[in-house]
Amino acid sequence: MTTLKAGEKAPDFSGLNEKEETISLNDFKGKKLVLYFYPKDMTPGCTAQSCNLRDNYDMLLKQGYEVLGVSADSTKRHLKFIDNYDLPFSLLADEDHTVLNAYGVWGLKKFMGKEYDGIHRTTFVIDENGIITEVIGKVKTKEHTEQILG
Repeated sequence: MTTLKAGEKAPDFSGLNEKEETISLNDFKGKKLVLYFYPKDMTPGCTAQSCNLRDNYDMLLKQGYEVLGVSADSTKRHLKFIDNYDLPFSLLADEDHTVLNAYGVWGLKKFMGKEYDGIHRTTFVIDENGIITEVIGKVKTKEHTEQILG
């Protein structure tokens, strides 16, 4: 779905997290970032993916990675998701799809014979200089950290 590729500059973004604080790509300058896009808080696949990153968060930090999740859910819903599952990282609320569109992850999906617009589960690994080093389009929700660290 996305046309972004490894070696390209990551699109800049800015939005509110669960605490209604503004977060931007610039906040991660000098750090590696796992930027993961997922369809919806508190759904089985998204919970499995987020909990996999939570369970391996210390390992990701030791490897120099920060983690930021993005969906079209509200800041309130993100806060509830974080509280319910004890997530140690922030979630960006992109209700107007600005970030989703910039990264090319919003678009036509098919499920059980129906077509609809939604978020394509995709993870971007971004280096210290804001360059995409990897695009993971076929996310394994229960083994996501292993996909990132390879």
